[in-house]
Parts: sequence; C-alpha cells; structure tokens
Amino acid sequence: MNKPIRKAILPVAGLGTRFLPATKAVPKEMLTIVDRPIIQYVVDEARAAGIEHIVFVTGRNKQVIEDHFDMAYELEDTLKARNKTAALELLEKHRPVPGATSFTRQQAPLGLGHAIWCARDIIGNEPFAILLPDVIIKSQVSCLKQMVDLYQNTGGNIIAVEEVPEDQTDQYGIVELDGELGANAHKISNMVEKPAPGTAPSNLMITGRYILQPEIFDLLSNQGKGAGGEIQLTDSMLALMKEQHFASLKFEGRSYDCGNKAGFLSANIAFGMDDPKLARELVPFMEEIIRKPLAAE
Repeated sequence: MNKPIRKAILPVAGLGTRFLPATKAVPKEMLTIVDRPIIQYVVDEARAAGIEHIVFVTGRNKQVIEDHFDMAYELEDTLKARNKTAALELLEKHRPVPGATSFTRQQAPLGLGHAIWCARDIIGNEPFAILLPDVIIKSQVSCLKQMVDLYQNTGGNIIAVEEVPEDQTDQYGIVELDGELGANAHKISNMVEKPAPGTAPSNLMITGRYILQPEIFDLLSNQGKGAGGEIQLTDSMLALMKEQHFASLKFEGRSYDCGNKAGFLSANIAFGMDDPKLARELVPFMEEIIRKPLAAE
C-alpha cells in the first residue's frame, strides 16, 4: 500500500521582480486574484486534496504570508462587535488549524531545488507534494486531488502536465512519454527544459504540481548548481527517474501563470467571471475595451 500524501511544500521565497514596484513591500504571493491572495488559492487546492500539513519555504520580507494564515485578533474582535458574522466565517474557513503549517527560511536564492531541500527535516521520510505558488489552477476537482487519486493507484512520482501549442514548447519544461498508465496518465522517460524549436519530445509542459518520494532529498543534498547557477529540482528528478517510476497526469482544468502580468490579469478575469454579479459588470466593460481598437482601425 502506498504511503499517503500528507504534506506539501510551497516555495514562496522568490522576489517577484516582474511585478515591481508592487512587490517592493508586498510579496507577489499576496497579490490578489479577485478577493483572495494568490497563495490562498494554492493552499485551498492543497487542502482539497487532503493535505494535512503545509510547509512554506520563505525568504526575507515574507512575514505577511505567515500573518495571513494566522489569527487577526483586533480585526476579528471588531467584526464580532459589529456582528459581521459572514466576514468572520470567511476568515475562519481559510485559517488552517493549529499545527497545520510550518515556515522555514531559504536564506539565499539558490534555486527551486535548494528551496525544496530546505524543508527536508519537516517532511521527513514520506512522500510529499510540491505546489509552485506562481501557478493557480481553475478546475472542478483540485488538480492535486486528481494527482493524489492517480498516486494511490500507481505510487512513485507524479507530475502534472498540460498541452501547449507546438510553437511554444521552447518556453517550458516538456516531458517525454513512454506508455500509457490510464486515462490521461503516462509513464515519463525524460524531461527537457525549454527544448529548441522543433525538438520537443511532446507538447506537454510541466505545470508546477508534483508528488515526489523522499529520496529526492538525498539527491538534492549532493546536487551541484545547474542552469542559471542554481540548484535545479529537475536535475534531481532526472537522477531519481533512473531508480523510480515517474508518471504524468494531464489534469482536467486550466492553469494561470500568475508570475507574469498577462497570466495574472487573465486569472482575475477568469475567476471574476465565476461571480454572476461581477460577470454582469465585467462583460459590458470587456466588450467596450475590445471594440475600441477595432473602431480605431
């Protein structure tokens, strides 16, 4: 029987330079999609998958993330005094239970692999999930829950993937497949980071959701610097692939890369349209905006 996936790592130490000056004092993970910070969507996805403990790997100036998932006594007392029951219930809904979060510091920007390695003692000797907080996924069933369901049948290591246009594969990490494992699931034989145009082994990009076995930590401990002079998670996954099973899951849903401005704005529109009241206000505005350049032509 496969060990359950109880813990997840969220690496949140990045500087968010693409959103300066907004991220000078506010972590990029706390920028809002409609009415929730980006990080809240990712945590909600993890909790919907049955994750019991979330490890945030932080850096300097990230204290507000910890505060967001803590109690706000003054605010809650004020809401109680004003009988704002709905607002209180909303805060309680999104607050983790005591002991369900840990925060550890990545003291230098040495790459994603190093950030994951920083959580090794908290994760221990059990499989775990990784959710990159730049990516939020809109789906009926939590993307990570879909991955956990596959893991329960296959064990090993799972990577979430989604299709990208053939002419864009050079912008992403791409998986190479080697046989089907079930609906939308395949065995992975290789991963290629930003393959040259026309050389990609598939059109399936790595989305930023992983289930990995704890042996990855030993590999990361001895992992030298790779691309960009950083310790790359992909390098250790390729080494682990020689010893363990890796599978891809083409999940049902759509991802939004909130690490870039177009993805961030797209996510705001997509999630905003889920609210009927907002949708009624947004649609006429978007139609007006779209018509303007056409009229100018």
